[in-house]
Amino acid sequence: MESGSAVAQQFSAPVEARVPMAPTPVRGSDGRMHLEYELHVTNFYASNGPLHLSELSIFSESSSTPLATYKAKELADIAKPHPEETPDGVTLLAGSRTVFFLWITLPEGAATPASLWHRMSFQDAKGVKRTLQGVNVALPQRAAITIAPPLRGGRNWLVSEGPGNSHSHHWGSLLALNGVVTIPQRYAIDFVGLNERGHALEVDPDKLHDSANVDWFGYDSEVLAVADGVVRDARDGQPDGKPMSKHGDESDLTARGLYGNFVVLEIAPDVFAHYAHLRPGSLCVRAGQHVHRGEVLAHLGDTGNSAAPHLHFHLSNRPTFEESEGLPFRFARFTNEGTAGEDVVLSPSAAWTPHPVQLQESMPLDGAVIEFP
Repeated sequence: MESGSAVAQQFSAPVEARVPMAPTPVRGSDGRMHLEYELHVTNFYASNGPLHLSELSIFSESSSTPLATYKAKELADIAKPHPEETPDGVTLLAGSRTVFFLWITLPEGAATPASLWHRMSFQDAKGVKRTLQGVNVALPQRAAITIAPPLRGGRNWLVSEGPGNSHSHHWGSLLALNGVVTIPQRYAIDFVGLNERGHALEVDPDKLHDSANVDWFGYDSEVLAVADGVVRDARDGQPDGKPMSKHGDESDLTARGLYGNFVVLEIAPDVFAHYAHLRPGSLCVRAGQHVHRGEVLAHLGDTGNSAAPHLHFHLSNRPTFEESEGLPFRFARFTNEGTAGEDVVLSPSAAWTPHPVQLQESMPLDGAVIEFP
């Protein structure tokens, strides 16, 4: 009884912790294997007061060596809503939930784990140290789906707000609706067209708000089916907005409120490809139509909740935006040309030198510049 009581005291953090969507390991454009997921932690009892979290570690299977450990400011950087930060951790308020966005890079040459477990070290309002050890997560045994390009070759594309960036409006956007919390855009990418110099347009930065859609190099590019499939939803007729200005209905958290003109294509059971912000009058398909990989669906535009011409693309497990979970994917082949930030992409005077690397069966990561074959 004494040893059992000691264990109960040692692992007695009064929290609920869970992983709503187990991560699928996927190789990124950096050549490494990654896991991307969220850990929901609720300081359950309001009467217990705040809990101070000093350390979070993630382990594979029965290993005692962590794959990753977060302390101090690192914890605050991966948490939403942003918790109270202290020099040695973060404070979770009583009766509230904090979501930690975890991006785990597996060691070079390491086998992909079959499961994960977690350890969290807390201190309660009375100074008592509390530990949570567990939150076991079985990883899916299937690989991330491999798809063809959604855009033609011959142009560079910036992977904006892409995988690996928990501060993006994609992965970082939790959607609470109809009693469930999901992240439809967990692996979403905004593809921004670039010229050979790495620029999205040749307009001075102080005149971006005066630019037209046709000034952006990716505008009106053909948008392609990434696999054989059936069109499950589509809309045309919404007008393009003006670049660098907000348009669309941000209060309507559905495809029709956010996407502008769009196509949703079912490419496998419970796998749906979402294409958004398409040019008005450009859709070549309708709901119920069967399409083939590489077939033109529409053209890239600036409709819906968009600030400049780009293709929003993601996969999810439902044909709707709401109540869906974003799924990882791999492109069969592409060239990683390097990385570029806004200081290059939006400045016609900036110099950029590509360093091309041919990749297969990989997912482009945030900030990469890629070219499809």
